[in-house]
Amino acid sequence: MSLTENAKKYHERMFPGYESVAIKKDPEFIERFDNFAYDEVVNQPGQELPDKTRWMAILSTLIGSQAVVMYERLLPAAMNFDVTPIEIKEIVYQATAYLGFGRVLPFLDATNKVFEEKGITLPLEGQATTTPENRRELGTQAQVDIFGEGMKDYWKSGPEESRHINYWLADNCFGDYYTRTGLDYAQREMITFCFIAAQGGCEPQLTAHASANMNVGNDKKFLIKVISQCLPFIGYPRSLNALACVNKAAEKN
Repeated sequence: MSLTENAKKYHERMFPGYESVAIKKDPEFIERFDNFAYDEVVNQPGQELPDKTRWMAILSTLIGSQAVVMYERLLPAAMNFDVTPIEIKEIVYQATAYLGFGRVLPFLDATNKVFEEKGITLPLEGQATTTPENRRELGTQAQVDIFGEGMKDYWKSGPEESRHINYWLADNCFGDYYTRTGLDYAQREMITFCFIAAQGGCEPQLTAHASANMNVGNDKKFLIKVISQCLPFIGYPRSLNALACVNKAAEKN
């Protein structure tokens, strides 16, 4: 068995002029993986995604599954498929709300390392649109825009002892991240779906964000494409769980 022509061409687009060392050490495995991930999956009829969208989803999935080594290796490839430095930083920043900074820090460090190696000046241009005074209000508006009018007063709902967490969802999760420029709501909901699907064990939240994706235009067919294109990097169990959540959300919608 050897690499298909499609896999070779795709790999050349990922890493122009690079000769794989891994295929010399583990030829049978790499041939099977590359032919699957970079030919069969990419070219599956009806499951194709635009290059940039596919790589944004893959980067988000790698962060969600804590695959920092592969993230660092594939980050230059994502940039070769036109994912911009600002879009990459926005993906990493938003992951903090869904994974926590302890799990995101290695990816922030890896991103800065790759950027510096490529001569990209840091910090990048700021993307914040809120202030300490209006972040809760604008965060609530983002929740309403994405989930519907039922979120208008969610920030002050719930038992008194835990009401502050709903407030934080408005001012921090949505007010600090979703209000930033660099990505639109549809892109932010897609990467959130990938973060949650990849980490596993958060199916109620995954179903809710599958529904939110549908609200902002990322329909069931689109989400199945995202799952399909990320499957080589996330594995079958979490991909099947994500598919079940999408089906559940579609039934409710």
